[in-house]
Amino acid sequence: MKKNGNLVAIITMIFLFGMISFVTNLAAPIGVIWKQQPGIDGSNALGMMGNMMNFLAYLFMGIPAGKLIMKVGYKKTALLAIALGFFGVLIQFLSGIVGVGSAIAGLPANWFIYLLGAFVAGFSVCILNTVVNPMLNLLGSGGKKGNQLVQIGGTFNSLLGTITPMFVGALIGAVTKDTVITDVNPVMYIAMCVFLLTFIILAFVPIENPQSASQGGRVESPWKYRHFVYGVIAIFLYVGVEVGIPGTLNFYLSDAESSAGLDPKTAATIAGFVAGTYWFLMLIGRFVSSFISGAVSSRTQLGCVSAVAAVLVLAAMFIPSSVSTSMPVFTGSGFGMVQVPLSALLLVLCGLCTSVMWGTIFNLAVEGLGSATALASGAFMMMVVGGGILPLLQNAIADAAGYMVSYWVVVIAILYILWYAVLGSRVKKA
Repeated sequence: MKKNGNLVAIITMIFLFGMISFVTNLAAPIGVIWKQQPGIDGSNALGMMGNMMNFLAYLFMGIPAGKLIMKVGYKKTALLAIALGFFGVLIQFLSGIVGVGSAIAGLPANWFIYLLGAFVAGFSVCILNTVVNPMLNLLGSGGKKGNQLVQIGGTFNSLLGTITPMFVGALIGAVTKDTVITDVNPVMYIAMCVFLLTFIILAFVPIENPQSASQGGRVESPWKYRHFVYGVIAIFLYVGVEVGIPGTLNFYLSDAESSAGLDPKTAATIAGFVAGTYWFLMLIGRFVSSFISGAVSSRTQLGCVSAVAAVLVLAAMFIPSSVSTSMPVFTGSGFGMVQVPLSALLLVLCGLCTSVMWGTIFNLAVEGLGSATALASGAFMMMVVGGGILPLLQNAIADAAGYMVSYWVVVIAILYILWYAVLGSRVKKA
């Protein structure tokens, strides 16, 4: 009976893992619309602010989410997260209705409403992340099996991450100053319906707290462990890498004035599908890792993919934009082979590398923490704010010095992750 209960809990957590990606990946393609609005006038940094607000919520909610799990359990915490997700998307939907045509400090008034919605949605995905990662790791009893379940959850996460930018890109087509946020209302309707349906289903699913037996005594602080402290930094940088690579690439390919050279009429759609291909490769990587993680250590996987990712990004930065290649994408009317810069393909291939970084870093960082795992997960989630800060920094550099120059931010972050895999992840108390 317990085995069946665990299976239900695992399936539920995997589905919630997908919800995280669905909400998070709305930010970059919707940002393509916002950056063209009067007052924002093509600023990549301001276009990425929705993503920034989404991830900024992690900084405020990460540790409280871990404490919330310990106080009310995994199920009630997840229900609260889903309710917040519904209202976050609802506020983003209202940004297409309220404040349209008016301005605050020269910026669209409804843009601020959108940012509020992104912030509230960020609280939701932060809490969900805090629930599903330790839950899957603990249901797998940690170690290789725990990492395997996290990678399976990550596979479904990547599936929705693949679909979201493609779907939004197909909806908005050519982006001009006349494109408005209401063009993506179908996505908002779907998101709200999914949150509502998930809340109803989860309310009837029995979920046992897998670590309840060990919660009677004093909980040790995870900050005593040096490998955890280094892991927190690694996850801050990793999420910035994961979001920054496809997010900035989406802006680059959508920009009619960039060196990408795509047809402005279809650039946004093609960019969305190219970015979606990155997430699709993350799906493939996590799917493969879910099979091999029972035999190959997290340290080995993380070291290998970090080294390859560094090479791919550096190559993309230095290859001339005039060198192009063909990629299969949706062009707006159907699928076909489209010429894109070779650098875009190399950056897309990084999805195979980043696919396993989250699970392996988390697995290595919480190794040996025992009862401190829930608190550690909360602190871990707080540092996911890197997914907002690094892409914002990257796009500010893109505004000033060019898109490819901005990828130095990504290279430096990947090199730290490589160091963590080789040396920093060894279990030691601080």
